[in-house]
Amino acid sequence: MDRPANLKGLLDEAHLLQLPEWAKFKSHFGWQSSVFQSDTAYAQVLFRSLPLGFSIAYLPKGPVGTNWSELWPKIDRECRRRKAIFLQVEPDCNLPLEENCVKHFSREFRQLEETIQPRRTVILSLENSDDELLAAMKQKTRYNIRLAAKKGVAVTSTDDVKAFYEMMQTTGERDDFAVHSLEYYQKAYDHFAPSGKVVLLEAHLEGLPLAYLMLFLHGKRAWYFYGASDNRQRNLMPTYLLQWEAMRWAKAHGATEYDLWGIPDADEEQLEAEFSERSDGLWGVYRFKRGFGGQVVRSCPAFVKVYNPLLYKVYENYRVRRGAEAA
Repeated sequence: MDRPANLKGLLDEAHLLQLPEWAKFKSHFGWQSSVFQSDTAYAQVLFRSLPLGFSIAYLPKGPVGTNWSELWPKIDRECRRRKAIFLQVEPDCNLPLEENCVKHFSREFRQLEETIQPRRTVILSLENSDDELLAAMKQKTRYNIRLAAKKGVAVTSTDDVKAFYEMMQTTGERDDFAVHSLEYYQKAYDHFAPSGKVVLLEAHLEGLPLAYLMLFLHGKRAWYFYGASDNRQRNLMPTYLLQWEAMRWAKAHGATEYDLWGIPDADEEQLEAEFSERSDGLWGVYRFKRGFGGQVVRSCPAFVKVYNPLLYKVYENYRVRRGAEAA
């Protein structure tokens, strides 16, 4: 298939999850990708094989561009060829729904409130000066950033993904969340590092690692996906200084938007009323992330096209049961 002349322009505006590097990374963990494009639109769909030749199709944070309707027939043919049970699309747009996110979805798609990617996040603008960014933070967050620096905590980049993973295990045990494998984090780093789209930052005190943060960058946007902290010296607040230095790194490398990626899916009134009392799920991280300022945003629902209603019902029951077990 010929590449449209404006493909680079489309990819420049794409979310990280629509980049070729993301597909290559996910290919190590059971996903295959297919790219669909026209002169004005682009979409990268991930397929996961299931027994008996079936598959599921997932389009995260896309399509990109305009006139998405030009892509649906091509995507539909590939989904049928791969015997997809369903196609789930999670566009890269936030509520209230932008017209471009819904106008090309026919009645064959139904909206689904539960998405694979977090629906709610905190996004900071990096267009202001450092002083203005600090002024927009909660007073306690500013204090913790300065405390860490005053106590001698320093932040530098590293490529030691194994050390990050070992500390991630400590964090997961402490805060009760699942941790990916070392291979997962290593592959993520390896696929984005050559193009300068990832940095692994380490907060340390006199050579002793205290916390890590893996930040991804593409175009004008940066995403904080993974972070880890040790049980030692937590009173020095290294994660606050680490997050601040990650923002400064992103800004220095051309980002104007910083996505803190993932908070509880509750409205702001509930978030502010309950964050100090709750620590389940993403509530603990919201308590940390809210201190940096920014705007709470919620993405639009998923759009799902079902090809095999019977097997999709089985999948839905499994998903609900898995969710209940996780709670």
